[in-house]
Amino acid sequence: MNTEYRTSNIEYRKSNVAARCFAFNAVLLCSCALAVLVAGCESSANPENPLAEKVDKLSQEKRELMRHIEYIESSNNDLQKQIKNLHGLDDDVRLKDLCDLQSVRITKYTNLFDKDKDSKKETLIVYIQPIDQDGDIIKAPGDVHVQLLELDKDKDPALLGKWHVTPNKLRKLWFNAMLKTHYRLTFDVSDKVEDPDKPLTVMVTFTDYLTGKVFEEQKLIKSL
Repeated sequence: MNTEYRTSNIEYRKSNVAARCFAFNAVLLCSCALAVLVAGCESSANPENPLAEKVDKLSQEKRELMRHIEYIESSNNDLQKQIKNLHGLDDDVRLKDLCDLQSVRITKYTNLFDKDKDSKKETLIVYIQPIDQDGDIIKAPGDVHVQLLELDKDKDPALLGKWHVTPNKLRKLWFNAMLKTHYRLTFDVSDKVEDPDKPLTVMVTFTDYLTGKVFEEQKLIKSL
């Protein structure tokens, strides 16, 4: 009888374990199903469509391309008009007849200045006037080199400073007012001039970008 009881108890435990395993598997299966369902809902709520994104990108590129084509066509029309106008000019019309630079003048206002009012002349301002064939001041495009020299009859000239102003920068330095029309070039000489009371020489080399002519001009400046 004891043996039957033990056998029965073992069978009961096996059946109990099997029941628990079945219940656990059932719960696990439900959890997985629920997770898949939730993921599916989220995917439906936020669909990712690579094809739609690609279509949008291509549409945007097409719009940009069309705008670029319109710009090129407009520029081409302007160039065609210019060519037509140039062909209509007389054969004896030349660039030098339209604007011929004859000289470059350094004005009397060129000097050293105390810009920050600290009793020290630390700024060199050079005023340049391009002159055409009629003696008029014109805003001629060009490339400018400026040198500041200290000339001593007993010594070789000493180069205190040199600067280069490109055409793109030069055109922004044009100053046009009553009785004052010129290029105004400003340079820092705080670490270059030890004695501003000594006579100094400003040398300017101006290359005209329309004709290729090179003009050199120099001016002796004295402390004001």
